Amino acid sequence: MADLGAISLWIALALAAYSTVGSVAGKLRLSPALVESAQSAMYAAGLALMVATLSLVVSFISRDFEIAYVAAHSDLAMANKFTWVAFYAGNEGSLLYIATILSIMSAVAVWRAPEKFKDALPYTTAILMLTLTFFVAVMAVMANPFDKLPFVPLDGDGINPLLTHFGMFFHPPALMAGLIGITVPFAFAIGSLLAGKIGDEWVDAGRVWGMVSWVLLAGGLLLGSWWAYTILGWGGFWFWDPVENAAFMPWLGITAFIHSIMVQKRRGMFRMWNIVLINVAFGLALYGMFMNRGGSVPSVHSFGASQLGWIFLLFLAVGVIVPFAIFIWRYPLLKSAQNLDSMLSREAAFLVNNMLLLAIAFVTLWGTVYPLLSRLTNDEEITVARPFYDQVNGPLMLGLVFLMGVGPLIPWRKAGMASLRRSLLPPVVGGLLTVGILAALGLHKDYALIAFGLATFVTTGILMEWFRGTRSRHRNSGENYAAAFFRLIAANRPRYGGYIVHLSVVMVTLGIVGTSFFGVQKDVVLSIGESTTINDYELVYLGTVEVQKSNRTEFTSTVQVFRDGELLDTLRTKRAFYPSFNMAATAAAIRSTPVEDLYVVPSENLPDGSVGFRVLVNPLIWWMWVAGPVMVLGTVIALWPQKIRAPAPARPPRRFVPGPRPSAA
Repeated sequence: MADLGAISLWIALALAAYSTVGSVAGKLRLSPALVESAQSAMYAAGLALMVATLSLVVSFISRDFEIAYVAAHSDLAMANKFTWVAFYAGNEGSLLYIATILSIMSAVAVWRAPEKFKDALPYTTAILMLTLTFFVAVMAVMANPFDKLPFVPLDGDGINPLLTHFGMFFHPPALMAGLIGITVPFAFAIGSLLAGKIGDEWVDAGRVWGMVSWVLLAGGLLLGSWWAYTILGWGGFWFWDPVENAAFMPWLGITAFIHSIMVQKRRGMFRMWNIVLINVAFGLALYGMFMNRGGSVPSVHSFGASQLGWIFLLFLAVGVIVPFAIFIWRYPLLKSAQNLDSMLSREAAFLVNNMLLLAIAFVTLWGTVYPLLSRLTNDEEITVARPFYDQVNGPLMLGLVFLMGVGPLIPWRKAGMASLRRSLLPPVVGGLLTVGILAALGLHKDYALIAFGLATFVTTGILMEWFRGTRSRHRNSGENYAAAFFRLIAANRPRYGGYIVHLSVVMVTLGIVGTSFFGVQKDVVLSIGESTTINDYELVYLGTVEVQKSNRTEFTSTVQVFRDGELLDTLRTKRAFYPSFNMAATAAAIRSTPVEDLYVVPSENLPDGSVGFRVLVNPLIWWMWVAGPVMVLGTVIALWPQKIRAPAPARPPRRFVPGPRPSAA
């Protein structure tokens, strides 16, 4: 398997390099045969990488400890179900995963490219394969997952205990696929510029692949938050960790892009702006991969010290400078078909929305790189803590939520005051009523009141749009309301799928605001039979069972939860100590409802049998986890192909038969 995998990598490298050169040469020499040959090499490179991937998976399953990577990330005690997690647990395997995913996405993108884009497709293929060549070359030369040890150990080092979690099956691969997936719309945009296609030929492919990358990144971020919430034991879901930020920033960039590309598709506007946005998103994606592999900052997410940092930094520099140079070269040709008619229009709302997204991205970037800059300039690392991000990005995010509610309700081109009043009055009233009711109930935290009011504002606007459209279909076609609603969504999937995605963002907002402003935490040490209270909950500690396993010692603690003297639930928390890693992993016990979570996690097992517990009440965080499936549903609806109705056959012209003229009266 080691030999097969290594040979497959070198074959993939040769094919990707040939496809890069052949695509450009075939285009410049006007040789369709050479272009087709280069595309065939692209497909073959993907097959070679799949063989390499399968070789590494089989090596993990068979525990082939002759392979250094397998020995470093698995052992005999590891369950086979964690093979997939171990596969990308380190630099070498994750690079193979990224290269394989890029090859698959590239093959599908080129195969399904719009016919009108065929002239520019060789350049797009070359950009995709040049990126693939880089990743495969790094693997083959510097981080080969099939390198062998000089001797075969009896057992491996084992998988990191923090990775033995259900979320790890999806969180890292989704994020890595989302980051590298941004290469596809980027390649279509730059390929179009290189070919001199300065119109909208690339827009459809750019929108589809931009949304694919967006949903992968968003899903990966949410799954990562859930992983942190359930296993890290600190009761939170986001820490503004440098590598968390490195994944968050490309998501902001691609979010701006997929909103802006809709304006180009609909109105032929923002052509220059969209090239800038996809260049920024691609640069931020490369920065994210550099942060994850360079070992430049300490993080629970990074792969630690690595010799790959400089090569990824170099690739980042090339990936930023060259695309913007191409943009400047083609700048004189990039002119939008339409101009912005009014600041009171949907186009203007999208533009301001993009500005806010980029502002959040660059504030986050500044906070992330500042420790590195301080280390270089003052020999002293100054860390930027969470309050900086919360205080600066918080108001910007509230502005985003506001625009998310306003944008879909105002018309294209120009909005009149009468139409604005008609569209915005019900959502505004709903938002103000929410603020008034919450204030009357005793909630006096300004940011929380504004956030809940905006959440109602956005939700009311979406429900109002659905109601109006459903009622109109019901009146016009006589369909029942349920059928009218589903056919309304099917008739304009991008629009109404986007509304569902907006609802998922509202859910995330509720979770963030609830736990950030109203969460309660208590740290306590309990002996058997002792109790503690938090809010209206009473917790009674019943005892701990210790179990010795092959690679760890597990402590399972049982806690009963009462409210008003009535037993609500019995929770069991786990804490496992791994001697080989000299670390503990926890599994929180969570009683979750749409109103609040009761979160109990053990922090320490003391010699006298008592246990330290961290107990939290996290209001509304349940909505954050529900938002994930809702977001995926909305994206699938928005991407689902729209049925194109065949035009009605033209009627034959009526034959004119001259007749007698009418006599004048």
